[in-house]
Amino acid sequence: MRMITIAAAGAALLLAGAANSQTRPADPPASPPPAAAPQAPSTAPTIRAITVVEIDELPEATRAQVNQLVATRTANELQQLQKAIESAPAVKSAIEAKGFSTRDVVMAEVNDEGELTVVTRRVG
Repeated sequence: MRMITIAAAGAALLLAGAANSQTRPADPPASPPPAAAPQAPSTAPTIRAITVVEIDELPEATRAQVNQLVATRTANELQQLQKAIESAPAVKSAIEAKGFSTRDVVMAEVNDEGELTVVTRRVG
């Protein structure tokens, strides 16, 4: 399965954008960015499906990759991801339906088809 990893800060924007599609778009910058600067997508992809999976259910190779990414994430980035999920009712409901809370979320990924996968690990 081909997945695009979303950094925690990017996930915060993605999930907030997907959950709050009526939010007013950000004002354009006062001056255009330099031509060499990478451009962020203008709109968040539409989330069409949400899958919540516990990290222990992942194949060993995938679990190792997730653990490596989680180990490099700062507490602030993780907090931003969890806050974004709190503000995305559909995502939060899917997590709670599986018996998890937003504190259990360690990663979120979305593929090209708009399928969001939320990886959880029980806290405590």
